[in-house]
Amino acid sequence: MNRTEFIVATAVVLFVAFCVGWFSNWLIHRFIRVSKSDVGELEKMAQELHEAEETRDQAITYMQQREAELTNQLSQTEAELKATMDGLREARHEAEQLRAQLDRMRARAE
Repeated sequence: MNRTEFIVATAVVLFVAFCVGWFSNWLIHRFIRVSKSDVGELEKMAQELHEAEETRDQAITYMQQREAELTNQLSQTEAELKATMDGLREARHEAEQLRAQLDRMRARAE
């Protein structure tokens, strides 16, 4: 094998190595590449997720406000019930005193 044949053989081997490298690079990028439709779908899913999170946050805020309102209303109702019960207790006591006084007056009248 003379010098020219060696150079040609080396050039052919390097060219084949280049072609194999280029083909493998193309093949890898072909399988890894994300298509535009996939990117669009991912963006759509991200937007829907963002909207769902906003809706969830709004629902949580609404529930907290509603809970505060109901707690306040319950406190007011309990205060009104306590006041009513106190008033009823006083009215019963007064009615009992009036009955006792009426019974005493009837006893004197007889």
